[in-house]
Amino acid sequence: MTRPAYGKATAWLALQIAIAVVLMPLASLAQTQITYHPNKYKPADDVRLGRQAAAEAEQQFPLLRDSEVDAYVERVGQRLVAAIPSEFQHPEFHYYFKVLNASDINAFALPGGPMYVNRGMIQAARTEGEMAGVMAHEMSHVALRHGTAQATKAQKYAVGAGVAGILGTIFGGPGLGQAAQASVAVPFLRFSREYETEADLLGARIMANAGYDPRDLANMFRTIQAQGGGGGGFLSDHPSPKDRYARINQEAQYLRVNTAMRTDDRQFRGIQERLNGYPRAQTMAEIQRSGRRYPNQGNNYPNQGNNYPNGDRTGYPNTTPGGRVENPSSRFRTYNEGSFTVSVPDNWRELNENGIWFAPNGAYGSGNGQAVFTHAVNFGTAQTSYRSLQQATNDFINALQRASNNLRSNTGYQRIDIDGRSGLLLTLNNLNEATGERETVSVATTLLRNGQLFYMIGVSPSNEYNTYQNTFSQILRSLRLND
Repeated sequence: MTRPAYGKATAWLALQIAIAVVLMPLASLAQTQITYHPNKYKPADDVRLGRQAAAEAEQQFPLLRDSEVDAYVERVGQRLVAAIPSEFQHPEFHYYFKVLNASDINAFALPGGPMYVNRGMIQAARTEGEMAGVMAHEMSHVALRHGTAQATKAQKYAVGAGVAGILGTIFGGPGLGQAAQASVAVPFLRFSREYETEADLLGARIMANAGYDPRDLANMFRTIQAQGGGGGGFLSDHPSPKDRYARINQEAQYLRVNTAMRTDDRQFRGIQERLNGYPRAQTMAEIQRSGRRYPNQGNNYPNQGNNYPNGDRTGYPNTTPGGRVENPSSRFRTYNEGSFTVSVPDNWRELNENGIWFAPNGAYGSGNGQAVFTHAVNFGTAQTSYRSLQQATNDFINALQRASNNLRSNTGYQRIDIDGRSGLLLTLNNLNEATGERETVSVATTLLRNGQLFYMIGVSPSNEYNTYQNTFSQILRSLRLND
């Protein structure tokens, strides 16, 4: 019986593996590693929350509804979807693509797959690859589940519905209304620098797999900058550190473009010419300020059915805030909220929208698919692992600022008394994206006996803050905690 040449075979296999490693494309060795972040949500939750936000987005912004343009963008989008690396594919997700009739150079994607591409972004791109670069970047946030991952991170601080409400007010961003009720509205459209970098890197890989030059994503940054920075568009929503362009180009060196996929810009040029024949589109800010709703757009979700939230705001006027707001009354009315009592001007009303709010008539409304407040106070609690009031407050303020690029501290901490307890007061400046107005936000905090952080947040237009500062102080002095 002949003995198998086992040793020789093993040596031969080892040699082949060694050769394969030596000849392995640099893409496998030098690509930056990307991993999922901790996430308490299931992929099905991403889908549900994305559907809700999409329903609101289509109530707030006009779809272009041009079948030729829509079909073209859908085709490019599905080409990118097919190129998502297998480890970032989610069978539950349903990617679809729609064009908004807005002039901003921007696009956004929502958990589970809905993506909206602004007409202005298509018109601004120099090539199909540049347009695809923005789409691949946004798609990467979805594939990496950044929305619910960031919500999970925020909820280590147990951000409650009240905080979600005030953040919706602070942001005033599109398509966040229904999702805000789940306390995960904030992460959908604004991400940390780390998440943006990951979306750039995965986006570059998706582009290469789909047959696009991944450097076109970096080139799109320069195209936007050359056209004035996008005016509230992609670069304003996506911080662009100095090394971002270089990082994408560096990653591109290790990516092999799928040459089997051909790109021909002739169709892209034809789509641009078609769009250039349309009347001028409004900016998203102009659309928001108009307060117009688009109720008939929300009934056409591909393969999804029609069971979507209707954005009903019972008890809220279906208008954006901005009407006449009465000055705070000198007479106060006391409310017992169970865990605390508080007195507020008697021409303010209590509004239970994602928490406990008090606001005067004309200072609240339904805008951007959510309750929007211009003059109000909000009360709530948040979990914290810190026993130090200053550390707990720092963590709370940092969570707010991480979620909003517009929120900036105006003062240092002021030590105050809240119902006989040590408290802190901080004033911040903000640009409310729903109204386009500057506002001042004051945050007062103290620790409860159960270790939770109790907060009061007051918001008013900056040019009226001197008037409302006194009112906020009176409200705070009236506060009695029942813990």
